[in-house]
Amino acid sequence: MDSGTSRRAAAGRIPLAVVVVASTGLVTHWSSGARRLFGPGRQDAVGRPAIDLLPVSGALDGPEGYARAGRARCAAPGRERTDVLWWAYPLAGPGPERLLVLAADAGGRADGARLLPVFAPHTDFPDPDDLARRLSGTLPNMGPALNGRIMAQVLELGYPALEISRSERVPVTHDWGTPRRPAARPQQPGTAAVPPPRGPGPEPDLEHAAVRERLEFLNEVSGRIGTSLDLERTIREVTSAAVPRFTDFAGTHLRAAVLAGEGFPDGPPDVTTVWHRVWVEHNDEPGRWDDTVPVGEAIAFPEHTPFFQCMVTGEPVLVPRVSEEAGNRISAQFEKRDLRPLINGRSMLIVPLKARDVVLGFMVLMRREGREPFNDMDRTTGAELAARAGLVLDNARMYTHQENVADTLQDSMLPQLTPRTAGCDTATRYLPGTRLGRVGGDWFDTVKLPGSRTALVVGDVMGHGLNSAAMMGQLRTAVQTMAALDLPPEQLLRNLDDLAQRLGEHYLATCLYAVYDPIRSELRIANAGHIPPVLVRAEDGRSELLRLPTGAPIGVGGVPFEPATVRVAPGDRLVLCTDGLVEVRGQDIGAGLAALCESAAHPAASMDDACDTIIRALNPRDGRKDDVALLMARLNGIPPEHVAEWQLAPEPAEARRARGLVRDQLGRWGLAEAAGTAEILVGELVANAVRHARTERVGLRLVRTDVLLCEVTDDDHTLPTLLTCEPHDEQGRGLRLVGALAQEWGASHTGPGKTVWCEQPLVRPVRAARPGRDDRGRP
Repeated sequence: MDSGTSRRAAAGRIPLAVVVVASTGLVTHWSSGARRLFGPGRQDAVGRPAIDLLPVSGALDGPEGYARAGRARCAAPGRERTDVLWWAYPLAGPGPERLLVLAADAGGRADGARLLPVFAPHTDFPDPDDLARRLSGTLPNMGPALNGRIMAQVLELGYPALEISRSERVPVTHDWGTPRRPAARPQQPGTAAVPPPRGPGPEPDLEHAAVRERLEFLNEVSGRIGTSLDLERTIREVTSAAVPRFTDFAGTHLRAAVLAGEGFPDGPPDVTTVWHRVWVEHNDEPGRWDDTVPVGEAIAFPEHTPFFQCMVTGEPVLVPRVSEEAGNRISAQFEKRDLRPLINGRSMLIVPLKARDVVLGFMVLMRREGREPFNDMDRTTGAELAARAGLVLDNARMYTHQENVADTLQDSMLPQLTPRTAGCDTATRYLPGTRLGRVGGDWFDTVKLPGSRTALVVGDVMGHGLNSAAMMGQLRTAVQTMAALDLPPEQLLRNLDDLAQRLGEHYLATCLYAVYDPIRSELRIANAGHIPPVLVRAEDGRSELLRLPTGAPIGVGGVPFEPATVRVAPGDRLVLCTDGLVEVRGQDIGAGLAALCESAAHPAASMDDACDTIIRALNPRDGRKDDVALLMARLNGIPPEHVAEWQLAPEPAEARRARGLVRDQLGRWGLAEAAGTAEILVGELVANAVRHARTERVGLRLVRTDVLLCEVTDDDHTLPTLLTCEPHDEQGRGLRLVGALAQEWGASHTGPGKTVWCEQPLVRPVRAARPGRDDRGRP
């Protein structure tokens, strides 16, 4: 075989096996070419000792610090023995990589005595920069940092080359594009003569190899993208998968609606459509693209550009080489930015990211000068890459949309206003979980009850996602409704359990319902499968888990709920939370409850500080996987001297007596200025009770806190309602007068009858501001 035939056989376009070995002797990179040449696949090779996988003597045990090359006979499992050419480069630097091995099948390429692997200094070749760019294609999927470090050492030690004769050396370059032979050029001393093209198209074996490489590339990319339903991570995976193996630059743009996790975009895009540049990956020098095409920029693309053509037609747009004229024309469409230094002379391919025939975004791919420009086969490959990426992005978009809907639903159902209750201060926190499907069914609530009492509620719907958030809303609404009926805790949970069973068999939740009476200084609690609350005693700062009858979760059915009564003192704190705060995978929940008790006992300047102390103490470094609801109540109580009670006879004259009693009591409390309004309110409420009472007693109670609370009880179960009054009507105006003078008023059922109450401000009323997300613990 003459040297010309050898050059046609080798020609520097041989499929290469690329292997990187760490200082430990383990394989860290194993290319598809290595699989074809040596047998094992990437998953089987990476992490194994290189000496067990590379039957190439001398490549792994040569002198340290020197490049070496050789030729050996080896056989992959199940294959015949073949000649293998190999080159080994020592690697230096901060990373663990210590050896780069390139290998190729020499069988059938040339006379074994004449085809030898050698190294050639880059000065031996007429265009070393071009050769360096081609060589970088042999190191796919390593990233620009590692790729650059390895290539710098290859340049220093010399290119891998084939010695065809004593005077001719052909550089080994593994290019991605369809192989095309350059025209012959005069041979210079120490350079390889390259023969003219064989014909108008690529050689059949090389074309087949190129198609196979593309299929392997697409299969590899499919395995790398879509590992998460997180939209931002998916975008990074899609963009990074193409660089540097398929392109030198990749930029991904998405429609604003897609990025925001909104519904499916309506209609085709136009010049007004806003696109967000969500990620850019390239192997140019760092910072080159940052100023002109910054990540995060929102932009509407001009009409007369290839970008607009791609997004409107939904078809790939190929510009084999951006000429100076084309670059000037494209750049002129954009205001205040000059794209010419970045696009002129490059090969450009723009591929749409589509799902269900709707363009969600597009990718801009570019290759530098000196690399094979994009061709029709590349357009097909890019379109297939974009099609697979579009499906993955759409899945992530739909998941993000569902999460946003569930988050909005849950946010709207959590308390927006903290009610002001007598003798009880509260602080709350809500933290969403960090895992996928993080929106859950945790909730908390405080409900104002008659008799200056407060209902404290915390619950946890089992599961995550939109269904759990919706179920939480239904149960929370039901609890509020039944709490307004002043049902005992055990009866409320019984009714809630019946409701959950009627709603569906999959409705399961835990719930803790406590009623605090600040006048009696006691808690009445019922539990439906929830973790117990913590009570911190004000007297000595001691904290304890309240031992309560547990009960079954809501929705199980047929299980009784037993109440428990706990005596408390002014200043005690009650801490209620969901299990997401105390449960850690792999640990007993008892350890979490103990940590909750310990952190709850820490002194704090305010209720908010106390909540933050608990969150910090129990929040792991990697974040809570489950969502967390935390409700803390300081049980201040109401001193007996701030409460006055009387029993009245059901006679019309008692309304006058009630006014006198209230006037005298307010005088003793030093609140004489509030007596005028209070007398009118009490007179109307007592008059109504006397009119409808069935027994001999009507109850009147005044409670002094930051407001003046007046409560009138009787044994009639019919709740009062506002009536429409005509000018000559004798009745129906009392409640309208109460509504005009009182800050708040209401009525609720009690065991023997009903209670009608009203509140009168003692100072200028201050309406509670709507708390922001931080007030409820949201980050």
